[in-house]
Amino acid sequence: MQKNQVKKAVIPVAGFGTRLFPATKVVKKELFPIIDGDGRAKPVILAIIEEAISGGITEVGIVVQPDDREIFENLFKNPTKRELLEKLSPQNQEYSQYIENLGSRITILLQEEQLGYGHAVFCAKDWVQNEPFLLMLGDHIYTSKIEKSCASQLLDVYEKVNQSVVSLTTIPAEIIHQSGCVTGVWQDLNSILEVTQLYEKPTIEYAQQNLRVEGMAENEFLCIFGLYLLTPKIFDFLAEHINQNFRERGEFQLTSCLDRLCQEEGMTGYVVKGKRFDTGLPDAYRQTMIDFRNL
Repeated sequence: MQKNQVKKAVIPVAGFGTRLFPATKVVKKELFPIIDGDGRAKPVILAIIEEAISGGITEVGIVVQPDDREIFENLFKNPTKRELLEKLSPQNQEYSQYIENLGSRITILLQEEQLGYGHAVFCAKDWVQNEPFLLMLGDHIYTSKIEKSCASQLLDVYEKVNQSVVSLTTIPAEIIHQSGCVTGVWQDLNSILEVTQLYEKPTIEYAQQNLRVEGMAENEFLCIFGLYLLTPKIFDFLAEHINQNFRERGEFQLTSCLDRLCQEEGMTGYVVKGKRFDTGLPDAYRQTMIDFRNL
């Protein structure tokens, strides 16, 4: 496989945000505020884009519903109105210009119908073209435990292995039904994994029988951390599912296509040296507001 530099990131944000209703009736969950370490209130999507840029990504595609296009264009593409800009502190005036500059790197992509996460990723196919890309969730933000950001860590691994990389973290068996999980063989203990299977939201029984990883505690498993470095081959499998109307839980999903990508091209798992924060659930969002500010 030819090695390509990763330049693009895709962030699907076209979901309805049902778990944060009724707030999401008026505010997209990706626009919910968080307070960063500098005390600045920023929308979640901005923190995710900054994570991508930290890894050397130069172009970001945001997959949105058609009705939401104007909202994201207003945030990233339209200059702050002069009367508001004059009321901002010099620091926030500078930050407003920073967001506008960031907007030049952002492309708004449309998902005409909300048919699942896999379908939303597929909507980026023509924009991504035949390149590897960083895929990010629209409701997860990250902090690194080392000097390099979480996204940078993943891109570094891709540079070494030249195949798709999925980010991993350890979770207890009690919550395994909430996550996409993987199994495989350690290439570097507790760091690099040769992935042999991916499975979405398994039962504890299935996980214990099929997803155990040697060297891990009996009640611990590897789940997806929320960052993916994927080759464009993923679009072939997504297209096949869409054309055959193969749905899981009523929608076109990503994980089963990731498993096929793994079987065909191989896949590396990387245990990220960092922490993820979920902003897509009420309790998790509340805890994120507390923890993220204090880092």
